Amino acid sequence: MTAFGVVRFRPKSGLHDEFENLFRSLSRNFEGLRKFSLIKSADGTYCSIGEWDSFDHMVAARPKMINNLDTFRHTLEDLGEERGVTDAVSGDAVIEISFS
Repeated sequence: MTAFGVVRFRPKSGLHDEFENLFRSLSRNFEGLRKFSLIKSADGTYCSIGEWDSFDHMVAARPKMINNLDTFRHTLEDLGEERGVTDAVSGDAVIEISFS
């Protein structure tokens, strides 16, 4: 079953370009990763969205994803409310609709 992981980030003022450049350069050769996108919202936060073959594939990749995060962690603001520099949610898809 397809799984998705979504992580929200907020770069520190003046570090958006550095964040984007570091994020772009990361290795993402994770087994089971189908597709990956980074979006920038109007309020200056970013969300990474990963589509995975299964939740288990995503869980297995977490140590490598945390290593990736460590390379750009210094560019991020703390999101508050004990979240740290990321706000992550993930799970199995319950509805999938394709239009192509």
